[in-house]
Amino acid sequence: MKAIRVATFGGIENLKLEPNVPLPAVGKKEVLIKVSAAGVNPVDTYIRSGTYARLPELPYTPGSDAAGVVEGVGSEVTRFKKGDRVCTVRSVSGAYAEYATAEDKFVTHLSDQLSFAQGAAIGAPYYTAVKALHIRARARPGESCLIHGASGAVGIAAVQYAKAIGLYVVGTAGTKEGMALVKNTGADMVFNHREEGYVKAIQDAIGGADIILEMLSNVNLQKDLELVDTRGRVLVIGCRGTIEINPRSTMAKESSIMGVNLMTVTDEDFKEMHSVIKAGMHVGWLDPKVSKVYPLGEAKTAHHDVINNQGTTGKLVLDTTK
Repeated sequence: MKAIRVATFGGIENLKLEPNVPLPAVGKKEVLIKVSAAGVNPVDTYIRSGTYARLPELPYTPGSDAAGVVEGVGSEVTRFKKGDRVCTVRSVSGAYAEYATAEDKFVTHLSDQLSFAQGAAIGAPYYTAVKALHIRARARPGESCLIHGASGAVGIAAVQYAKAIGLYVVGTAGTKEGMALVKNTGADMVFNHREEGYVKAIQDAIGGADIILEMLSNVNLQKDLELVDTRGRVLVIGCRGTIEINPRSTMAKESSIMGVNLMTVTDEDFKEMHSVIKAGMHVGWLDPKVSKVYPLGEAKTAHHDVINNQGTTGKLVLDTTK
C-alpha cells in the first residue's frame, strides 16, 4: 500500500511517500480501515519534528484521524463489520496511508450524510471540543463561552457543540473570511483578534466569559485571564511556546486554568464522547468544515500549511486515494 513514512524526526522533508508499505496486521481488538481521507492536525507536525512529549518508534506513519470503510476486524471486535463506514480519532498504524488499523474503542460509525473528508475532520477537533466543554469545563446551558481562535478545526467544532448545549458563544478569528465562517457556524458574536483593542471590545460587549477555549495559549493566556469571569475556566487546548503570566490574575476572580489533552482520556470518557459525537451526526449539529484537501503525496505541503497560515478556516485533509 501507499503510505507516508517518517524515518528521522525533523522538518517536512522527512515526510516520504512510499509505494510498497506492507499492510498493517490487525490485532484482536482492532479494526482495519481502508482509508479514504486522513486529517492533518498541528500535533502531527510536533511529533514529526521530534518536539512532542510522546514520540513513536521510527520509522512510523503519521496521523491519527481517518475515515473510510472497514476492511476487516479482529477476533474480539463486535461493534463493526466489513463494509461499515467509520471514522477514528486514533490510529495504531498511522492514518496517512491507504489502510490503517485502530483500536475499536477509538472508532465510531460515520453518518451517510457526511463525506469521508468530513469524517476525517471529526477526530481530534470534535473529540477535543467535547472533552474541553463536557468533561473538563462541565459547561452548563446559559453560560458564556469565548473561543479564542474559533475559525480552526477545533474552534468550529467547539462553536457547533457549544451552541448545541445552550451556551452563548463569542468567537475570535484573524481574517474576514475566518470571522464570517465563525459567524455562519453559529457564534453569537465574533471579534478580530488581530485588531488592537479587541480584548476591551469583548469586555465591553459581554463583561467576562464563564469558559474560554484557548488555541494559542503562549500568545493569549494573560489576555484570557483578563477576559474570564469570576470562577470561570480557561481551557488550554493549543500552545507553541512559553508565556509569562501574572498569577494574581487568577486570585481576584478565583479563576481556573485547565489543560486539555486527548491522550489522557479514559475509556469511560470515550464512551461519553462517542455518544455526543453520534448524537451530533444524528441531529445534525455536527457539520465538519473542510478547508482544503491534498493528495497523499502532498503531505509536506499540508504540514507546512497547518502551521504557517494567515488564518485558519476549517480542517486540512489528505485524500489517501490520490
